[in-house]
Amino acid sequence: MASVPRIIVEPPGPKAREIIERDSRVLMQSFVRWYPLVVEEVRDYVVKDVDGNLYVDLNAGIAVLNVGGSNPLVVRRAKEQLEKLVHYSLTDFYYEVAVELAEKLVTIVPSRRPSKVFFTNSGAESIEASIKVARYSTGRQYIIAFLGAFHGRTMGALSLTASKPVHRRRFSPLLPGVIHVPYPYPYRCPFRAEEPEECGDAVLGFIEDWVFGKLVDPTEVAAIVVEPILGEGGYVVPPDNFLPGLQRLADKHGIVLVADEVQTGFARTGRWFAVEHWNVRPHVIALAKAIAGGLPLGAVVGHEHVMSIEPGGHATTFGGNPVSAAAALGVIEFIERERLWERAARLGGEALRRFMEAAENIEMIGDVRGKGLMIGVELVRSRTTKEPARRELEELLIRLFKKGYLVIGAGVSTLRLAPPLTIPEDVLMSAVDAIIEEVRRVCKERGICK
Repeated sequence: MASVPRIIVEPPGPKAREIIERDSRVLMQSFVRWYPLVVEEVRDYVVKDVDGNLYVDLNAGIAVLNVGGSNPLVVRRAKEQLEKLVHYSLTDFYYEVAVELAEKLVTIVPSRRPSKVFFTNSGAESIEASIKVARYSTGRQYIIAFLGAFHGRTMGALSLTASKPVHRRRFSPLLPGVIHVPYPYPYRCPFRAEEPEECGDAVLGFIEDWVFGKLVDPTEVAAIVVEPILGEGGYVVPPDNFLPGLQRLADKHGIVLVADEVQTGFARTGRWFAVEHWNVRPHVIALAKAIAGGLPLGAVVGHEHVMSIEPGGHATTFGGNPVSAAAALGVIEFIERERLWERAARLGGEALRRFMEAAENIEMIGDVRGKGLMIGVELVRSRTTKEPARRELEELLIRLFKKGYLVIGAGVSTLRLAPPLTIPEDVLMSAVDAIIEEVRRVCKERGICK
């Protein structure tokens, strides 16, 4: 593996600038790129741009490349399937590779048993399907979601999303019957609780006493949809009492508990799935991102009672595509063989320790949190007021990019770290040290650090 980072021309180089210009002419610019990176090749944890620069991948294609870019086992499985069967619509006919993947998923996904699977093409589609199975199986209409959550941008998923106003602007009316409640964000608890578990109790009490007590009878609520750890909303880890309490609340009222594990799944947090940190078994778990090593695939895994839509009630032409399914089997085999959940827990623990030590003398680091290799470092202009350091984060990400480190943000002003789980320990720790040093430099230049 080539030495990284290696910057031979200041990015964006001439080839990158030319492609960016072409992109602006023919692609709808409805998305925001973090910085002008034009990718040519990804090998494991190394990203090569079109001008020959080599970068350390610290976001894994937005938590997708958990087993590394172009993982040889995943590529081989996909190629073998590609030569036999590319497509024949699982929702109209049958093929074994999809059945094999479903059989594997129901053994590793911690949903209620016995479980069944529905395949989709993306995380947003998995959320759409979760909404439908919850409403269909319960005969109820209301959905509870959380402020700060991101579940996708299709109209149903967008109705649950509440992390940034820009996601929803000019798209209303959205799906009716969605009720948003605060997420227990310990560093910025919406109920001003000083201790994390007090924040968790406050949110649970708000649902029980105020939503169910004054707004909607719980017998009309079909589902509670929750990210076990907020993703786009800031890599926020909830208090330890929150998810178990939410499960008890759902069970008490016969509500389907849906865990959105699109970003947290497949060993990212140091467990196969994030809910396992709290011994929670949701009725439904929505999956995508890392499931197929970069090929488009999603899945909904849930108790067979919930996964009960009648034939013709829900389908998809490309869901469970045989090439993507074969790739996913390769992903699962590789994670199991390398025990990547253990590696994520060990490396993530060391990275967290270094960031926490840095926070002791860098005033701009307000909070450090995470599980496994899903780490958030929240930057603030003042520890007293907790004013978000928005511009400082933007500047930091650009500086790191130009030095060869691909880091992105989350929430209002949180740096998120989600590298491939295969990244060598020395490369990761060097990257963490480089990030800390750049944070320190920005902090001093902006007059935040003394």
